[in-house]
Amino acid sequence: MDQLALLFVLLLGAVVTVPVGERLGVPPPVLMTLGGGVLALLPFVPSVEVPPGLILPLVLPPLLYVAVQRTSWREFAANRRPIFLLAVALVLLTMTVVAAVAQAVVPGMPIAAACVLGALVAPPDPVAATAVAGRLGLPRRMVSILEGEGLFNDVTAIVLYHVALVATVTGSFSVPNAAAALVLSAVVATAVGLALGWLTNRLMGMLGDATLQVGLTLLVPFAAYALAEAIEGSGVLAVLVTALFLAEHAADADDVLGRLAGNTFWEVVDTLVTGVAFGLIGLELHHVLGAAAGRWGELAAAAAAVIGVVVVVRLLWLLPAAWLTRRLHRRSDVAEDIPVTWRETVVMWWAGMRGVASVALALAIPFTVDGGGGFPARDEILFIAFAVVLATLVVQGLSLPWLAQRLDVRSDGDAEREQERQLALRVAKAAKRRLREIEAVEDLPEEVSEGLLRRAYDLGVRISPDIVAEERFEAQRQRLRRARRVQRIQAEMLSAARHEVLAARSEPGVDPEVVDRVLRQLDVRSLRA
Repeated sequence: MDQLALLFVLLLGAVVTVPVGERLGVPPPVLMTLGGGVLALLPFVPSVEVPPGLILPLVLPPLLYVAVQRTSWREFAANRRPIFLLAVALVLLTMTVVAAVAQAVVPGMPIAAACVLGALVAPPDPVAATAVAGRLGLPRRMVSILEGEGLFNDVTAIVLYHVALVATVTGSFSVPNAAAALVLSAVVATAVGLALGWLTNRLMGMLGDATLQVGLTLLVPFAAYALAEAIEGSGVLAVLVTALFLAEHAADADDVLGRLAGNTFWEVVDTLVTGVAFGLIGLELHHVLGAAAGRWGELAAAAAAVIGVVVVVRLLWLLPAAWLTRRLHRRSDVAEDIPVTWRETVVMWWAGMRGVASVALALAIPFTVDGGGGFPARDEILFIAFAVVLATLVVQGLSLPWLAQRLDVRSDGDAEREQERQLALRVAKAAKRRLREIEAVEDLPEEVSEGLLRRAYDLGVRISPDIVAEERFEAQRQRLRRARRVQRIQAEMLSAARHEVLAARSEPGVDPEVVDRVLRQLDVRSLRA
């Protein structure tokens, strides 16, 4: 098996583990990590050879871009206090404590190299948190905080990682220079993100074609990351700012086909890249275990100490931080999503899994420093980093569903249904309001106007049947049943038409491009039926 065949195996595994994970109740990232570990043990599977400098630019931009699409700027703004406490303060604290412990338990590890280790194991992974927590039916406020923490703590950790890396490679460190580099990195990344987001939004409107729009969105996260890094900015922050800008400034609300195509495309990208990334975690065990040969006891003890620090520090920080956030929340008029009970706080603690970001940062450590010597304690850092990732991802990832169920932490279904009901009412009112505006300038027959008014009402009813008044519920239900029957029959008619067009594609003398153009029109009609 060569490297290309191995890549196809990982891509296939990324697809297969989704339904298998749902049946077994195991998160797909955990299955891919375990599967990669099994592949690493097979003698015919080649060693993975990815240049360290390409790991971060290839893996992080698309995963971060997809993660931002699931949230909004409002959620970040509403959760600014808990996100700051977790994504900045906790990362700094974790890095400091891990660095101190690592230097104490690993003989000969310099403080700068220990800080590199601390920075790369400090941030919980947004991909792992979303993939695991999002499938458990946790309260949305918890998922929002976990997503925000996972995104912004990568920014903090990667900047700290680069500072520590430069100090290790060059052998020099200056606090004022490091602080200036942090500020410059954030300013440059924000400017790049806003500029690229604005430019992309304008280009999306000019392109028009859904295929070209989706292709542009694929290039954007990589461009944001590379451009920011090229001018001394934070690539991760640039991707976040760009994605948030695009999420908040949709080009065209009526671009149904483009939106559906884009969502489908990015779901595929998310599944494949996530699967490959976690599969690589398992495959890299081959190198890591080989480097630990003859020193199992020493490295296992060091890894256990760091794992304990990572887990315990999060708990010791999260309990008072959650209490402080609740206190500040009671004094504020701003709507804020916070853990409201100690049970939710415990689940948030246990959801702090490490994953792709930690492994990518570990593998991106250069082999040498200035002067030609080897990077100090590189093998030890990789072993400990992989141990932290595997312990948190596998142990916590597999036990988190049990813990959430045991503590009875679940989403508030009544609140979600009420929110859906309110949106359904707004949908129906908006459609009715537009109908009245049209009636004011166009002469519509009475039967046509009444039929359109019922359809406007049905738009909301199909989203949330609860908006129907009790005395009108039965009549509305009958109308809805008839509408669904008509929709079903219309769908069957469109299906018959598509089959006829596809049959014509194989007939002699028929131009396949004409067939595809007609089929596309039928597909669009089906979406809007």
